Parts: sequence; C-alpha cells; structure tokens
Amino acid sequence: MTMAYESGVNLFDTAEVYAAGKRSSLVITTKLYWGGTVYSSGSLQRLQLEYVDVVFANRPDTNTPMEEIVRAMTYVINQGMSMYWGTSRWTAMEIMEAYSVARQFNLIPPVCEQAEYHLFQREKVEVQLPELYHKIGVGAMTWSPLACGIITGKYQNGIPETSRASMKSYQWLKEKIVSEDGRKQQAKLKELGHIAEKLGCTLPQLAVAWCLRNEGVSSVLLGSSSPEQLTENLGSIQFLPKMTSHVVSDIDHILGNKPYSKKEYRS
Repeated sequence: MTMAYESGVNLFDTAEVYAAGKRSSLVITTKLYWGGTVYSSGSLQRLQLEYVDVVFANRPDTNTPMEEIVRAMTYVINQGMSMYWGTSRWTAMEIMEAYSVARQFNLIPPVCEQAEYHLFQREKVEVQLPELYHKIGVGAMTWSPLACGIITGKYQNGIPETSRASMKSYQWLKEKIVSEDGRKQQAKLKELGHIAEKLGCTLPQLAVAWCLRNEGVSSVLLGSSSPEQLTENLGSIQFLPKMTSHVVSDIDHILGNKPYSKKEYRS
C-alpha cells in the first residue's frame, strides 16, 4: 500500500485491512455483505479509522425491504461512520429503486456502483450505468480489469502450476479458461497482444488503459500480488493518451462484443 500511495494511488478499497498514508489525502472504501459482519464502530476500529469515505452494500439483499436498506445506510452516514454509500453488484433497476426510496423518504441515495469491467465484460458499465449517471448521477467504480488474471496472457498455453486457476478453490476459474469460450478469449488476447506490442506496452497495461479510457469510469480498482505487478499495472496510465479512437476501434473489431444501447439500435 505504501508503494501504491507513493506512486500516486489515493483510493484503497478495503475489507477491514488498512495501513500507511495520511488519512486526509486518501479515499478509503469498504464493503458490507448482507448476512455477514454488521458495520459498526468496531469495524472502524479494526480498520484503525474514524470513518470511511464510501461504504458499499456488496450484493443486494432480497430478504430485506429496500426502504430498510436505505435507512440503514443513511444511519451509518448520519452517525459519521461514512461520508457516502454505494452499491456493488446491484442491477440498474435495484439502484434506481434505492434512489427512488431515498427521495421519497428524504434519505440519502447511493452515489456509485462497483461493477466488474474488463475486455470481456462490458454491457453494464458501457450501457446500463451511463443511463443512471445521466438520470441520477450515480458513478462507476470498476473492478477486475484483468478478469482474475485471464487477460494477463499467462493462460495461453494452459494452466501454470503456480497460477490462481490451479488452486482447488478456483476450480470455477480453471473451467472457465479451458472451456470453448475461454479458448476463444485466449485467441483474441493473442491478437490484442500485437496491438500492445505496437503501442509499446504489455497486454495487462493495454487492458487497464482500455478501462481507464472510458469517460464513465471514475476509478479502476487494481489487485496486485507483488510490487512488480503493481508497478506494471500503474504503468498503464502512461499509455492512456495512446488509446485513440482508431486503437479502440481495432480492439472492438478483435473482441466483437461491443454493446449497444436501445437508442443506438434505433438509430
């Protein structure tokens, strides 16, 4: 975290783990999972913080009325434990319902959604969330820009023994990689590697820069297991100016999965 902070990173998405840096210059977020740990002053003590900037409701709770969820989040903010609240893995309809409930009962609405976004997962961030942003101002904080390591290119020749996909707890990832769709993705990544080579960057750097180039994305959350990996990922910023419309068009042509809104279909 110290290395990330010194490299210019100021947003840390936590799960009750925090260290290093001056609090006033950082944006700290954390997540709640309904049915799990109750968010309280004890949670903040474990984080060694007086408050967090954004607390996320991770996954919707279908067993709890939306009004109760919004009231609970409003209470957390009013008690000074968080500045704002957001959603994670919620549908556009659920976010809109939370906003409507907040307006109806004079409560605090969510300000952003944490959504998975990468080269192979696009529709929600590129079609659904922009509509919410223009209607109610909800922003997008995206995660998994490398699709659990799939986009790094390390799986092009099989499953390395030291990789995440080789672990028993990640059997689902292994099955995804070796599936027919997974093999097609690896073939596309090989083509994208040629674009990365022309730009002078690595495939992971191309993938992260591609996420950052989206004007609707407020932040891209990076997960790094080593200082070297973090340095490589942060280097993506240098290639952001090279993500021209021509380059993006070439990437779209290879991927063949660009989503379109209903308005674009009609036009």
